[in-house]
Amino acid sequence: MMVLRRLVATACLLAATAASTMPQAKPDTAGSQPATGAGQDEATLNVGRELSRLFLDGKAKELWARFSPRMRQAVPDAEALATFRAQIGTQLGEEQAPISETTREADGIRVYLRTARWSKAPVTIAMQWEIGADGQVEGFFVRPAEPPKEAASRHLDYDTKAALRLPFEGGWLVAWGGRSIEQNYHAANPGQRFAYDFLKRVDGRSHRSDGDELADYYCWNQPILAPAAGRVVAAVDGLPDQAIGTTNADAPAGNHVMLDLGNGEYAMLAHFRQGSVRVKADDRVAAGDVLGRCGNSGNTSEPHLHFHLQDSPVFGQGAGLPAFFNDYAADGRRVDRGEPLRGQSVAAR
Repeated sequence: MMVLRRLVATACLLAATAASTMPQAKPDTAGSQPATGAGQDEATLNVGRELSRLFLDGKAKELWARFSPRMRQAVPDAEALATFRAQIGTQLGEEQAPISETTREADGIRVYLRTARWSKAPVTIAMQWEIGADGQVEGFFVRPAEPPKEAASRHLDYDTKAALRLPFEGGWLVAWGGRSIEQNYHAANPGQRFAYDFLKRVDGRSHRSDGDELADYYCWNQPILAPAAGRVVAAVDGLPDQAIGTTNADAPAGNHVMLDLGNGEYAMLAHFRQGSVRVKADDRVAAGDVLGRCGNSGNTSEPHLHFHLQDSPVFGQGAGLPAFFNDYAADGRRVDRGEPLRGQSVAAR
């Protein structure tokens, strides 16, 4: 999801709409204009259509050159924008049938919003551009036209029983974490209501070079640790790591480990590197034991660790549980017990 003003995040939220029964042939929409309402600003329509076409055609360098300095802080270079476009294509397919477009002005910012059907998305997708007085892009998002809502949960006041530690060493970024949709796209899924995605960033980037190779990513092949003592319920290790720009929707968790932590708490750790998982069903592990290494298997846009607690031993069944971690640092500050939040840099102490 992208926030509405001057900031851009990753495409992960859109994974919630990735299932599709629609044809995937790439349409020719260059000459197709969506319906417009009365009173629309023609200049904003033209700029919005131009920006949309640059994005859809993958012209990242040309588009990034029109980003404002604040937008460039969020999207550091054209390569990052190109990666985002590739992720959108992988998860949503291609725009097929524009439906509508509107314009408005807010606080001196011209806003262009278009809705359309996409080849892999079962719901209508909205694309919005925010254009400053100087013509630079001040905001941008692509997301479901009706954003998902937080799933209802009977566990909102639940206090984790297991003594959890962070499942890695060193500093990692909380890419998604928290209880709201804005903080955590997983919150729309009852089984992953309180899930986390972790990755590593250096100088604001998750990868070296252009990020085309899995080994470019800073978290790639990093050890993933048991978050608490427990018994291995399931361990999968034979799935391939996905090349950047591809996903495996048939096995969304990829290579993974499910741990029984006792007291009806089960920990799910996903997207391990193929061949790296060290444990098997019924093994006993201690907190901090190496389970495997960070990879890119399953339905994933780039190497990262997915982690959540649930009340069932079977992935995809049961309800998600809050995961309170003990004794860690968040943005350099000591946390005795807490829930990491999106955007924080966290490390075990």
